[in-house]
Amino acid sequence: MKYVFGPVPSRRLGQSLGIDPVPLKTCNWNCVYCQLGRTVPLINERKEFIPREEIFKEIKQTLVKHSLGEIDWVTFVGSGETTLNSELGWMIKRTKEITDLPVAVITNGSLLYLPEVRNELLFANAVLPTLDAGNPDLYRKINRPHPEITYERLISGLTAFRKEYKDKLWVEVMLVQGLNDTRETLIEIANALKDVNPDEIHINLPTRPPVEKWVRPPTEESVNLAMGIFGELAHVVRPADGYFDLGVGDDLEEAVIGIITRHPMRQEELERALEQWAPTEVQKTLDNLLASGKALVVERNGVLFWSSGSTHYPK
Repeated sequence: MKYVFGPVPSRRLGQSLGIDPVPLKTCNWNCVYCQLGRTVPLINERKEFIPREEIFKEIKQTLVKHSLGEIDWVTFVGSGETTLNSELGWMIKRTKEITDLPVAVITNGSLLYLPEVRNELLFANAVLPTLDAGNPDLYRKINRPHPEITYERLISGLTAFRKEYKDKLWVEVMLVQGLNDTRETLIEIANALKDVNPDEIHINLPTRPPVEKWVRPPTEESVNLAMGIFGELAHVVRPADGYFDLGVGDDLEEAVIGIITRHPMRQEELERALEQWAPTEVQKTLDNLLASGKALVVERNGVLFWSSGSTHYPK
């Protein structure tokens, strides 16, 4: 599968079937903590990118393969910013026509100031946008957005969407040590969240390979401080344990590339996911992926992660 991956374990969404509607890395942000590497270049123009029928064909094929209970959510999550695909609304509606599974959209929220984007996401059962800063300067430091994407547009889009959207609005806050984990910065974020009025606040930690080597997770003390300031709507999203489905019957090399492009995996995670294949075949495939440059291994905080060879990490 080129555009559908998993299901993969998600703390919030159980076993989540991922739908990737944009190429790596099509994004209008260049977040310091991004697990998908640097955005080169920043892109802020909505296009189809991938024929919508090709993506929908894979969605149908994958849903048929899985039994009841194997998938909890169908999640549109891009190798970049999901809403940059101009056909996202069409894909959400068509998916809901063929399955009773709930549909989620993970987005940075930067394009919600556009009425057409808000309208497209109204059909989703859950929308998970991002808010990492409570002021424009910190927004620029952490998310490093395209020049056309301002903090004011981000906040106005989130608040406008909340007024129109009646289902689950779960706002994600990624905490980075030394940037947005102090009492002052957390209070600023909390004040901004009051205007957005989410149903839940998900505190995320940069546990997967952040693009910038200096990025560190906050201390437990800072996490507890955030919980206290954000209040009862907040909870911490820890790494989820579970089974990564790389696609039984798929080409092994294609299966590995398909998952690590969207979801860089720890060495031990990848080894567990590949247990269904013969060890000699697995080792040969991984060696070939590294030798060909299709995959790379990156180290962050003493942990090895497998990622796509197309990912832009600093040298």
